[in-house]
Amino acid sequence: MTREYPDDPAGEFPAPPRTVTDAEGREIEIVPADDAERGRLVEMYLDFDPADRAQGIPPVKEEAIEKWLDTILEDDCVNVVARHDGHAVGHATLVPDRHDEHELAIFVLQAFQGAGIGTMLLETLLGQGQVEGIDRVWLTVERWNDPAIALYRKMGFETSNAESFEIEMAIQL
Repeated sequence: MTREYPDDPAGEFPAPPRTVTDAEGREIEIVPADDAERGRLVEMYLDFDPADRAQGIPPVKEEAIEKWLDTILEDDCVNVVARHDGHAVGHATLVPDRHDEHELAIFVLQAFQGAGIGTMLLETLLGQGQVEGIDRVWLTVERWNDPAIALYRKMGFETSNAESFEIEMAIQL
């Protein structure tokens, strides 16, 4: 499969750890996510709104969440988690594919959406990707998810395929 990427790299992104303040005035820590964050992530995904699930992720049941986390917390994946008051409120991951590219997925609890956490989480994930030498990232997003599409464009993602009900976007780091 040949995916089209922008000709120019997007520029520098901040790497974790970092502490930011969201639009609601809440202090948010963004840190690399590893097995030490597993319990927080399971808790977050059990609280995740079913309406915010896309393409079957995150899974709904605890056993499926645990199995999914086994895969995406592997050493070849890049993960960051946003924490507030010791609880995970957002998670973003870059998962390698067989073409030496990385697929992006990002999740923010509904109660924390619209406050800029998704933007800061995405910036930090891309920054960690740069630190780890990743240069090509892609994602798919549902056509009607205008807030997500606007966020991805703001970060430098460009549409690489729009022939289905989902839009594929890509960025060069």
